[in-house]
Amino acid sequence: MTMPVVAGVDGSRSSLEAVELAGHEAEIRGAELRLVHAFGSPSPHLPPGGPPWNPAGAGVREMLDGTLTEAERLAREAAPHVNVTRDVTVGEPLTVLEIASRTASLVVVGSRGLGAFGSLLLGSTSAHLAAHGRCPVLVVRGRPSPDGPVLLAVDDARTSDEAVRFAFAEASLRGAGLTAVHVYRTGSPDAYDGPADPPFVTYDETHLRKHAEHVLDVALAGLEERYPDVEVVRRPVAGRVRHTLIEASADAQLLVVGARGRGGFTGLLLGSVSQAALHHAQCPVAVVRHGSE
Repeated sequence: MTMPVVAGVDGSRSSLEAVELAGHEAEIRGAELRLVHAFGSPSPHLPPGGPPWNPAGAGVREMLDGTLTEAERLAREAAPHVNVTRDVTVGEPLTVLEIASRTASLVVVGSRGLGAFGSLLLGSTSAHLAAHGRCPVLVVRGRPSPDGPVLLAVDDARTSDEAVRFAFAEASLRGAGLTAVHVYRTGSPDAYDGPADPPFVTYDETHLRKHAEHVLDVALAGLEERYPDVEVVRRPVAGRVRHTLIEASADAQLLVVGARGRGGFTGLLLGSVSQAALHHAQCPVAVVRHGSE
């Protein structure tokens, strides 16, 4: 039996977009959709009249019912054949979703929201969920291209194996192609540091490109045979990682990136690059943690 798709709901426009996307993801997987709303204490977003930890308090139940009813309506419109359930939980949203991910095939969240959900995948909290979540996390970003490919960011670390498998499975489920991108640099700003260094450095771009092609071949090995319905395009690209991925995401329906198991993304998406993908990608972003599948 396929594990459910979980959508984090807080009533924001972004979270409702996540619900619609989660409905589609549940439908193509033949899975149940679980709507999860979490709140802790104290919370400035709960109306006065009852203790914030008591969902039966005056005004709170009405707010929750309205939020979840709207979310459920959107989910059923997006995926009328999917079974939808609600789950209101007391707790810090990141912790609640981390627990929910243990029995989910996918967690879907918005990139902007109310309260703790609003910063769910920004800054240090992104590393937290990627490090401790037990399934892939899908973040609503931009506008997916319905006929575009699944875009896979490939580095030369084996920690991206789960991301590669996830990308192939997603492409197969969606009836889409897969574009695997490996970005390599042809130079370094530190190559010339002073008078003692040579005035220029010669890079063998042919060698770098062949290495990039090898990285892609190794990463995709065996999966093209396993998914013969997925048309694969390999793209070794010389340039800047952030710029290349953000630009390529404009024509994709999904960007898939890998994450290490204990915080921080793989070598491809360290630091500012990981933030750039989550803040500026022009399509939804799936973060697949090493060991999450």
